[in-house]
Amino acid sequence: MLGTGGATAALLAGANDDVPVDTPRDPAREAAERELSRPMYHENDPNLLERALDRFWEWVDSLFGAASSGTPGGLIGLVAVILVVVALAAALWWRLGKPQRAVRTSSDSIFEDGPRSASAHRTAADKHAAAERWNQAVQERMRAIVRSLEERTLLDARPGRTADEAAAEAGRPLPHHADELRAAARIFDDVTYGGRTADRQAYERLRDLDLALESTKPLSVTAAEGAAE
Repeated sequence: MLGTGGATAALLAGANDDVPVDTPRDPAREAAERELSRPMYHENDPNLLERALDRFWEWVDSLFGAASSGTPGGLIGLVAVILVVVALAAALWWRLGKPQRAVRTSSDSIFEDGPRSASAHRTAADKHAAAERWNQAVQERMRAIVRSLEERTLLDARPGRTADEAAAEAGRPLPHHADELRAAARIFDDVTYGGRTADRQAYERLRDLDLALESTKPLSVTAAEGAAE
């Protein structure tokens, strides 16, 4: 027979074997983190690039979702707006040419090499036109126009003159051709500096202007000054 004290001790001993030991919260969390950090639990996790792509597409999806909810017509309306913006950008690119040449300086001379006669420039232009090299044909024909005006002393032979400057100066003694001179300079600039491609029509326009100027009598200095006023 056990005494009361012995029975109580036995009950307490049994209770200690059956009741689990409580672990404090912080050590338990740390133990779980250590366990989950083992490589065996992360063998199939996405790599850094995959996670970055997932975040990117989630951002794109949320962006389109927000835009479509605020655009009349929902997603279809958003697509229509995007197509319009792309079309406008393409039109601006076609009209303005390459951005890096959009800004020109006064150092862009119409003549790249040494002095040549108007006749030499015309011959070169005709050769390029016969081979359908319209860009070079346009450039040489514009140089022929300016050199011819210099040879006729309607323009002073000034190095470094641009096509725009030549057109503006020649338009004073030749006012009836001022608009065509400016148009010719614009075609030359678009081809030479703007990345545009010339065609037969553009070349023939400059050729016709060259022929017309040859047979045009300029105004006198006094008449030219009066027309400018």
